[in-house]
Amino acid sequence: MTENYSFAEQAAIRERTILKNVYIWMSAGLFLTAVVAKLFVQTSLFIPFVSNQMLFFAVIIAEFVLVIRLSSKIMNMSVGQAAGSFAAYSILNGITLSTIFIVYNIGTIYTAFFVTAGTFGAMSLWALTTKRDLSGMGHFLMMGLMGIIIASVVNIFLRSSGLDFLISYGGVAVFTLLTAYDTQRIKAMSNQMSYNADESTFTKLSIMGALKLYLDFINMFLFILRIFGRRN
Repeated sequence: MTENYSFAEQAAIRERTILKNVYIWMSAGLFLTAVVAKLFVQTSLFIPFVSNQMLFFAVIIAEFVLVIRLSSKIMNMSVGQAAGSFAAYSILNGITLSTIFIVYNIGTIYTAFFVTAGTFGAMSLWALTTKRDLSGMGHFLMMGLMGIIIASVVNIFLRSSGLDFLISYGGVAVFTLLTAYDTQRIKAMSNQMSYNADESTFTKLSIMGALKLYLDFINMFLFILRIFGRRN
């Protein structure tokens, strides 16, 4: 009886991986963002929010601060602080993303979401099953990301539709590849740390991985939304 219990316990431990927890946390964050975005549009705060640029940018700055804090300080936080920061970021992102409902029609938003989900799922699956080492892509992806950011800032002033077209497709390409790159890195971390980490470290590493994939998904979605919105 003891041996059977021991075997079952070991099997449960093997199924308890950081990688599995990452997808749970990421899905929870995306769900919270979607619910907040949809509900915020229906509140009396929405119109004052979108009409007040200072308030809008204050929320964006708060998001940026939370991401930097989570990325650099998460291992020094308590589990409650890490989870609370991730939830707060998801909520703030939901508030800023609520603006897409006045820019794009609901059909375009749903189409972009499902295309993003399919692309994200396919790239994650490929990264988890391929024998190819994707670590060499990291440097080039960071260069591509910086190029997208710089081009986006420049186009604020140029307002070039052609450059916007290139930025949108370039953004989809970069975040599609980042999804595969980050997934493989998280898989490697999971294989190394899942069975040795204490409960606190296990949860914080899961949240850190979830934040990376959450950001890949959201940014891919926004660039795909721009492409479908342009077509409509």
